[in-house]
Amino acid sequence: MTKASISFEEMKADMMKDEEFKNEYEKLKPRYEAIEQIIKARKEQNITQSELAKRVGTQKSNISRLESGNYNPSLDFLVKVAESLGKSLSVQIK
Repeated sequence: MTKASISFEEMKADMMKDEEFKNEYEKLKPRYEAIEQIIKARKEQNITQSELAKRVGTQKSNISRLESGNYNPSLDFLVKVAESLGKSLSVQIK
């Protein structure tokens, strides 16, 4: 017996048909895009959450919570994280 599987993109497309889900997704999209960029930059530099935390001057648990989406960081904290990754932070209001 084989298990039926569905890709994340298929599941997301199906869930986006629900207007309430779509609205909530759009509200959270900027947060998750920022998290995705932080994780990508950290992995490109081949550093751990612990190493990033040392660079930022915080604890690993704060980086872990940030990357998991369980933390609503201040703008100042995001600037520190970006600078610690050799990046800059850019904010746009559209």
